[in-house]
This record gives sequence, structure tokens and C-alpha cells, in this order.
Amino acid sequence: MRAVIALSGGMDSTALLIRLLADGYKVSCLSYEYGQKHNIELERATKNILYLCQNGYQIEHRIVNLESAMGVFHSALIKGGEDIPEGHYEEEQMKTTVVPNRNAIFSSILYGYALSIALRENTRVMIALGVHSGDHAIYPDCRPEFYQSLEHAFKVGNWDSEKVEFHLPYIDGDKITILRDAEQAINKLGLDFNTIFRNTNTSYNPDSDGRSSGKSGADIERILAFHAIDRKDPIKYVDEWQVVLEHAIKVEEEMKT
Repeated sequence: MRAVIALSGGMDSTALLIRLLADGYKVSCLSYEYGQKHNIELERATKNILYLCQNGYQIEHRIVNLESAMGVFHSALIKGGEDIPEGHYEEEQMKTTVVPNRNAIFSSILYGYALSIALRENTRVMIALGVHSGDHAIYPDCRPEFYQSLEHAFKVGNWDSEKVEFHLPYIDGDKITILRDAEQAINKLGLDFNTIFRNTNTSYNPDSDGRSSGKSGADIERILAFHAIDRKDPIKYVDEWQVVLEHAIKVEEEMKT
């Protein structure tokens, strides 16, 4: 069984990689350097690939440099853009973290990569993506109808497209769903949960030492997910775990009122 994924270095795509390995897939990964402020995620992705290789899982991993193209886009996530907003993921100001057409660009490259593998290896290839329901409110390019339309366009525009299909296993779930699935997959592979997720980055505004602020929308969503499964997040935050957890809970409660 063959699969390709976009490995950002975040917790969602990392969990998906582990799930695919646990299900017996041979996986190839693309990561993207697109001028993102939080490109420490690429370093974290590389660390996890090394960890997996050391444990007997051979994974092709390539970093595609799109900085010269996407660096001209307007987004708070791009170097030179406005400051990363703080608060809950579903608040209006979080729309500044949208990168125009990002997932269409990433998926197009990934599709070409998958189709090339399919032709070269004479096999069917699954494009697996870690998008989930928590992204739907702010990021329109994480919604199921977007990927349905994209897959249709790619099938129309390519010969041999019957060899490639999209797979979105978390599309109706959230980060809690993803972490619980990752726990099962990690146990099946005999790997260490904390090592895997220590080698990830979710923060949009980590400091120079790679520590997460705990205050961006992405941070808060991650913190609450770890709390929901009764685990302490193994990554380093600027403040102690209890401090960032209390802040995340407070923000969530304020959103509900």
C-alpha cells in the first residue's frame, strides 16, 4: 500500500504519518518552506523522520522550497506580515493567519508527486491529509467541499488520475480525535508518544529558542487537546504547563459566554 502526505511538522500531519505507518503503508512526505515565520516546524519534521528511521521505518522526505513564490503573499504567517493574533481559533482576528490559496498550491504539488510515484511504481497512491473540523471555521481550504472540488479538477486535468485518490481521515474530527488516534498508532508501532510530539510545532509565533507562546489560536487548540486526553504537552512553552493550560481554559470559557 502506498501513500504520500504533506508533513508540515505540526501535530496533525505527524499523527497522520504515524497512523499510516501503523496501517502498513509505505509513505513519502513533502514538507514546504513557504516563508512561514514558524519554519522551525521543518526542523521538527526532520527530527521525527530521523527518529522513525532509527526505529526501522524508512520514509522518503523532501522539503520543497516555495519561499520565492509564496513569500509575496499577504498573511500574518508570512515573514514581513503583521503580528500573529492571540486568542481562540474561531475569533475573527484569526483570519489574518490565512495564507491565500495555500492548500490548493500544496495539494497540487502533492498530486503531481503522487501521480509520478503511481506511474513509476505502477501502483495506486493515496494522498492523505491531516485537515480536521477545527480548521473549518477560519480556513475555507480545509473544508471537505474544497477537497472534493480539488480532486475533481485534478482528475479532469490528468491522465491516469484513477491511480490517485484523496484520503481525509480526520475531516470530521478535531485535535482530540487526532491525539487519541495517535496514541493507538504509536502503541502499535512501539514508539514513544512524548518523543513524537516533542518533535512537532503547532505555534505560529515560537520564540528564538523554538518555545511556543501558548497564546496563539493554534497553541490554545493544541493545549486543550492534550488536556482533554489527560496528558501534558511535551513541547516547551515560554511559561510552565500549568500557566499555559489555565490561560487556554480561560480563553475557551470566554468564547462560550
